[in-house]
Amino acid sequence: MTFSIRKAIPQDAATIYDLIRKLAIYEKLENEMITSVDELRENIFDKNFAEVIIAEEDQKPVGFALYFFNFSTFVGKPGLYLEDVFVEPDCRGKGYGKK
Repeated sequence: MTFSIRKAIPQDAATIYDLIRKLAIYEKLENEMITSVDELRENIFDKNFAEVIIAEEDQKPVGFALYFFNFSTFVGKPGLYLEDVFVEPDCRGKGYGKK
């Protein structure tokens, strides 16, 4: 098995949506998920509000992380806020989330 992490591209919007939906189901919050593939594509890739990386096992998406940059006014330095990390249940325990 090969594992890789790559930066998401606009063509991944449906994959990102599917992984977010799986995260919502896992957290028993699927009724709160109101976004769409088009909205994710626009806000992540066109407007650059967030970044996404895709985890792949044998070139198949098995997880994602969504993050965005912030800035601390008191510290005067940039930071990174990790919003979500999700790994498919059958791929957990392999260290993918830590990578």
